Amino acid sequence: MIERFLKQTEFSSYEDFMQNYKVQVPEHFNFGYDVVDAYAETEPEKEAILWTNDRGDVKHITYREYKDLSDKVASYLLTLGIQRGDCVMLILKRRIEWWITMVALHKIGAVAIPATHLLTDKDIIYRCHEADIKAIVAVGDNQILRNVYAARAFCPTLKHCISIGPEVPQGWDNYWQGLMMAPKFESQKGQNDIHDNFLMYFTSGTSGEPKMVMHDYTYPLAHILTAKYWHKLHDGSLHLTVADTGWGKAVWGKFYGQMICGATVFVHDFEGRFVAANLLKVMQDYKVTSFCAPPTVYRFMIREDLNQYDLSSLEYCTTAGEALNPSVFLEWKEKTGIMIYEAYGQTETTLVLGTYPYVNPNPGAMGLPNPQFTVDVLDSEGKRCKPCEHGQLVIKTAGGKPLGLFKEYYKHPELTEKAHHEGIYYTGDVVYYDEQGYFWFVSRADDVIKSSGYRIGPFEVESALMSHPAVVECAITGVPDEIRGQVVKATIVLGSEWKEKAGPELVSELQDYVKRQTAPYKYPRVIEFVEELPKTISGKIRRVEIRDNDCKK
Repeated sequence: MIERFLKQTEFSSYEDFMQNYKVQVPEHFNFGYDVVDAYAETEPEKEAILWTNDRGDVKHITYREYKDLSDKVASYLLTLGIQRGDCVMLILKRRIEWWITMVALHKIGAVAIPATHLLTDKDIIYRCHEADIKAIVAVGDNQILRNVYAARAFCPTLKHCISIGPEVPQGWDNYWQGLMMAPKFESQKGQNDIHDNFLMYFTSGTSGEPKMVMHDYTYPLAHILTAKYWHKLHDGSLHLTVADTGWGKAVWGKFYGQMICGATVFVHDFEGRFVAANLLKVMQDYKVTSFCAPPTVYRFMIREDLNQYDLSSLEYCTTAGEALNPSVFLEWKEKTGIMIYEAYGQTETTLVLGTYPYVNPNPGAMGLPNPQFTVDVLDSEGKRCKPCEHGQLVIKTAGGKPLGLFKEYYKHPELTEKAHHEGIYYTGDVVYYDEQGYFWFVSRADDVIKSSGYRIGPFEVESALMSHPAVVECAITGVPDEIRGQVVKATIVLGSEWKEKAGPELVSELQDYVKRQTAPYKYPRVIEFVEELPKTISGKIRRVEIRDNDCKK
């Protein structure tokens, strides 16, 4: 499959990769027809998805089944009046229906909007009003049903609420009943333009209201690089990415690139809180070969006795979503023998920086540029920063929109213009690059702390704290100070065995520890111990909420 889109698939070095990697974008491309249906024709018994849940249920979905089911759902949606360009929101957790419905929406040209089950009724109302959502497909779960029901009366464009079960309330459409009764699907292959609206995400909103990020039909092709050259997948890989389907990370790691590369997507559907021991057992029992998870997951996993699990099938590990603390990288490598290959991207992009098979990971670094984007680091005056100087990471677009960059902030041209103008897309992330060309994350532009004339990025201080055995999670922010302008504050979640020790002595110990790990002026003068950190619905730490609460105090 991958040879259809790449002239050269193997590279001898990073330099060869940068010079010769190029995706051949067809004049007409639709992931539903040109990947799923193409596999169904040439390799119908090839396994597309291996799905499990925490009750021990298992489903093996071949491409023959995948095509048939997605055709039926596509036909069913058409009978409901869902048309090309209509926006449809999916609140499906990790249910198999998410994969089926996504492809069905692609086949009929509707815009898929994956969403997390953590949305409140107010979140749903906001999204319906912003995007003119015509239908919601949801899990028949009490809380989700209640939230959609409470929102529905305030959403005039919302014509259909569709439940996959187990509960189907009165007034809702029945997903499985509907698709079984739908007429034969008439293919619409070739009807979409590759620049049409295809997939939309609401950004996680670490500050301000979420923005609507719109991608076009070329977006899946940009993830060939993600799967083949970051996850290092091959035909026969069994790949697990830990992500709820409401996050952009799901299409990064559980869908497009993995299938194009011929890997089987492994899905572990579980309810309740994440338990590292359960995940390790699943990886052992199903012999997962490739694994990707946010750094937080690795932090919990290394606290388990990894010798109890047979991870011998595991070939490759990757991480993204937030910066990886070097201490986590080193401990995982020590305990498993496997390095963690890091990458960086945004909802607005695909993979921008990463560590690939041709380079050695530099613990804590975001990685190196890839062939799809021309990146740079600019200062506040738009001049290129020198090595080790902090500046904003940008993507240059003078030659046209690169493969993998978003189309626009939907319906908000002023926001698009603010972020992407004069041939440059501004990521809003402060970084620097070293003499070897590796890029290092400093902070979001609005997270930089200015104290006594110093500019302090949260990540370096967080990395120092994370290497102390007491700390499970932490967030570094600035709090107002009459003398210094701001001082560094650490909000910390302690390990269970350290919680009884929370007090002045542990505060002093942590402060002294940071002074030894990094420049002394960066140590947290204020430390607060909490049970959990405020996060967005996609799991990112909301430092803005911590700052706002401190200002109110």
